[in-house]
Amino acid sequence: MVNRMAATAAYRLLNQKKLLHQRRLIPNFSQVNRSSSSSVAGFTHHCATAPRKQFLASYRWDLQKFTLINMQHSMSAIHHRNFGSVTSTIVQRNPVFSTINNDDLIYFEKILGPKKVIQDHEELQTANTDWMHKYKGSSKLMIQPENTTELSQILEYCNSRCLAVVPQGGNTGLVGGSVPVFDEIIVNTRRMNSIISFDKVSGVLVCEAGCILENLISFLDKEGFIMPLDLGAKGSCQIGGNISTNAGGLRLVRYGSLHGTVLGLEVVLANGSVIDMLGTLRKDNTGYDLKHLFIGSEGSLGIITKVSILTPPKLSSVNIAFLACQDYISCQKLLFQAKRRLGEILSAFEFLDAQAMNLALHHLDSVRNPLPSSIYNFYVLIETTGSNESNDKEKLEAFLLHAMESGLVTDGALAQDFSQASSFWHIREVENLINIICMITLNMLILCTRFQGIPEALMKAGAVYKYDLSLPVEKMYDLVEEMRIRLGGAANVVGYGHLGDGNLHLNVSAPQYDDAILAQIEPFVYEWTSRHRGSISAEHGLGLMKAEKIYYSKSTETVSLHYYEG
Repeated sequence: MVNRMAATAAYRLLNQKKLLHQRRLIPNFSQVNRSSSSSVAGFTHHCATAPRKQFLASYRWDLQKFTLINMQHSMSAIHHRNFGSVTSTIVQRNPVFSTINNDDLIYFEKILGPKKVIQDHEELQTANTDWMHKYKGSSKLMIQPENTTELSQILEYCNSRCLAVVPQGGNTGLVGGSVPVFDEIIVNTRRMNSIISFDKVSGVLVCEAGCILENLISFLDKEGFIMPLDLGAKGSCQIGGNISTNAGGLRLVRYGSLHGTVLGLEVVLANGSVIDMLGTLRKDNTGYDLKHLFIGSEGSLGIITKVSILTPPKLSSVNIAFLACQDYISCQKLLFQAKRRLGEILSAFEFLDAQAMNLALHHLDSVRNPLPSSIYNFYVLIETTGSNESNDKEKLEAFLLHAMESGLVTDGALAQDFSQASSFWHIREVENLINIICMITLNMLILCTRFQGIPEALMKAGAVYKYDLSLPVEKMYDLVEEMRIRLGGAANVVGYGHLGDGNLHLNVSAPQYDDAILAQIEPFVYEWTSRHRGSISAEHGLGLMKAEKIYYSKSTETVSLHYYEG
């Protein structure tokens, strides 16, 4: 059972998230109402007091904020942060939290060694900036613990000193959740990257949180297994960050979410307490399954250090089809038929509209239209994965024939070799050059490079407002159409995503960021999603961008449980 001290630290983190409206690991929040002092490694540190109401009042937010404007790197500047676009929104740094001094640096170097205490300007500039270049912090220190013990000592010390920290993995997030807001210490887990064990009988992999997803995929491939998680950012993202954000990806329709495949975790809380939940059992009905609190908590409750995850065996047959549909209703019906006729071999069902296809063709040099005779209204990419190549291909071809005869598909192509499979995924894929196992006609497995796709094209097109939404499948594209009417010719509205699990990536592309465009998008997009009982974050998380918008997806009573003091 988690002891009282650890439970208090968890509350500090959770309550801090409530007040700052951001996913941050910021210890010692319980000190807001009282003085405290503690002695760590010979140093005595005192945490200032501040009334709770005063603490709450010091944070002013606007529901229409979008981007974080970079401030000067000076201690005077980082006490206020502008989150403009539509209106001036000021977030104030709470004076309760300390700033780093020379004694802190001496302590960190004593625990970690100088190489793992980073103060280099260029490295910090990268670590302070999110992937979208919208959010930028002012941290002057990044630390890189190499194991759980080092991390525990660091967090215990920061807790005693009221030093705010932000956990960071590969920093590939899209909502500003892995970078500082002010001068928080960046705790990067990249050095915690060891594979601890792998059981070929059960398929259970145990590893440290800093393992890059692509490295785990390569390791498992040699063992005849695959990761149940597949992301475009796999060349950079870390498994700890994947779990902290409950990342979804391209094959959730086949393997489900991380809540189903993660068997155990080791986590360090804000006060340095190590919570060992690193089980490898599929069945364990002894009390609360606490690991689920940390899956998707975005580092607000603690930092994940170790993971045990169930991995499925690698199957020998992969087939990919790229299809055209005349309307969105046909896409829906095609999904229903795919689930019914392809059944257990269906591993991906992606869709994109004509606007997304045009962007990819225009901005990505190596993209070629698999169906060059025309530009269709909608496209669907289907992948099947099974164990019998001839049966699987026969099953897929029968499904495609039925879809063509019933009018659901107006055109299509079935990948016959390495090059075609690669080109199909090239259109849809996201963010990084990564590897996927593809099947070719000679029943051989080879590595097929999957390239950057629509997200890269959107970045090249100019400014982009990105929304990651979960909606009932029959309603998904209604939002895209309504947004187009709302914006008129002011912006290009693009829709694509994981149709198989109801995840829409709504993107509004414009030549530059514009307050007038943003005012038309927000809060409309969140209100529309809430009205249709959807989620404002399907797989990207809340981060800084959407943390204060949680009420659009969760009731007041539900949110209050997040912050219950007990």
